[in-house]
Amino acid sequence: MKFRILFATVALGISASATAEDNVLNLYSARHYQTDEALYENFTKQTGIKINRIEGKEDELLERIKNEGANSPADILLTVDAARLAKAHELGLFSPVSSKVLESRIPAHLRTEDWFSFSTRARVIVYNKTSVKAEQVSNYDDLANPALKGKVCSRSGSHPYNLSLMASVIANQGEAKAEAWAKGVVANFARAPKGGDTDQIKAVAAGECQVAISNTYYVARLLRSSKPEEQKLMEKVGVVWPNQSSSGTHINVSGAGVLKSAPHKPAAVKFLEYLASDEAQRYFADGNNEWPAVESVKVANPALDALGKFKADKLPVKNLAMYQAKAQMIFDRAGFK
Repeated sequence: MKFRILFATVALGISASATAEDNVLNLYSARHYQTDEALYENFTKQTGIKINRIEGKEDELLERIKNEGANSPADILLTVDAARLAKAHELGLFSPVSSKVLESRIPAHLRTEDWFSFSTRARVIVYNKTSVKAEQVSNYDDLANPALKGKVCSRSGSHPYNLSLMASVIANQGEAKAEAWAKGVVANFARAPKGGDTDQIKAVAAGECQVAISNTYYVARLLRSSKPEEQKLMEKVGVVWPNQSSSGTHINVSGAGVLKSAPHKPAAVKFLEYLASDEAQRYFADGNNEWPAVESVKVANPALDALGKFKADKLPVKNLAMYQAKAQMIFDRAGFK
């Protein structure tokens, strides 16, 4: 496992002496965006609290916190995707947080008793404009339509982004329909699942498959690209907001929670409250082409704006967490590897 240790002062490692300081916050982060640097610096300027940061991959950070146990110096786990946040909750790593600021700023469906969403992204359908019409893929259900046999490509069914989508299908339609949908999607695969969302978009543009699912920030990155080959690629790809006449497009989140073993709980809560401020919300969203969780905060992102307005699924994030295990079981039974 590789972890990147970044300190507000000198990078010597997070030790017991560091955890004893009052004006210190130990942050374990799976976010790796340049704009986050300004976010952390501004928090320190406003509060005097220095941030000691360890960056790593989501699952590695969870394993590290679990192994450190009660002696973990970590105050906050900041990560991307509801599935990872749900896993931290299931492992009993988070501590419940009571904050009027967070309750008033973060919408009820985007928070649980022990973790909070700070940015949102949508899971959209991308299609090849030459071979598929937008009306053929207006809903997630359409991906299981036999008319798309041999035309669908996807990343792994075990990936948290797909698990969260499946969890939303279970919550909205029930297990039986969710399993039938998964089997239908698998029957339509153009190839075995592989790669990430960007790979699926490129495969659609290249004609390797005709339809795929992607998080909006991957689409936005390619739309904002200055590379001629990526600009040309996106001319071939159309984007659909699924389920606009029913539940709305599936929403996933980036968020954080205070750890049960946190040695600096008051500072940790202050940090979460700061992440809900207008200033921090803009940094948080702009860092990865996402939307702020706080509804009153607006950001100007030409790539996201170009995709148009849409109806979002308001399913509570705790429901996504509730069905993660069932989602994996259904994908396994369907052969969605």
